[in-house]
Amino acid sequence: MSPATTPVLVVDQVELDLVTKSRAGDQSAFASLVNRYEGKIFRLAMNITQNREDAEDVLQESFLKAYEHLDQFQGNSKFYTWIVRIAVNQALMKLRKRKSDRSVSLDEQIDTGEDIVVREIAAWDPDPEQQLNQGELQTILAEAVDSLAPIYRTVFTLRDVDGLSTEETAEALDLSIPAVKSRLLRARLQLRDRLTKFFKRKGDDAFAYM
Repeated sequence: MSPATTPVLVVDQVELDLVTKSRAGDQSAFASLVNRYEGKIFRLAMNITQNREDAEDVLQESFLKAYEHLDQFQGNSKFYTWIVRIAVNQALMKLRKRKSDRSVSLDEQIDTGEDIVVREIAAWDPDPEQQLNQGELQTILAEAVDSLAPIYRTVFTLRDVDGLSTEETAEALDLSIPAVKSRLLRARLQLRDRLTKFFKRKGDDAFAYM
């Protein structure tokens, strides 16, 4: 009988070396970390704040805080997971200051039971790519993602766009794994519902001109 194995953190040695050098005051090493992740962090900030100026502020503030608190990074997770948590907190602070977003915060406790699917989702058309070109599809999808509430938009971005695992997403957002799964499911269902309605309207419009 083979002994039970425990999950092992996959170490990015290059990243670890950059963090170590950054802690020692090597600013070029930290600049390399910024170059690695600034695109993803900016996109995450845009997804939450829906405002380019705020997202740029979040990007700068997040890396500044990370640099100032590098001694608090224990290396038990990926550096990207750690910087994501900082960025999410900064972005939510922006939303609270604007007082224009009525969505609940990311740390709100939500129901993770099986009753979250409240309606039947319509079937997709056989091949929506036949109706629209790739550029139009990307625009439609981006608008649908933007329409999600921040608590769902952020989880969707980390899991389905950036490719973080459920465990990494939970750690980055300081959520339980069931909460991440629940919010991801809600996000996917809402996106599918919105896109299905769009393609249904598209089909009806096409039929009207036949």
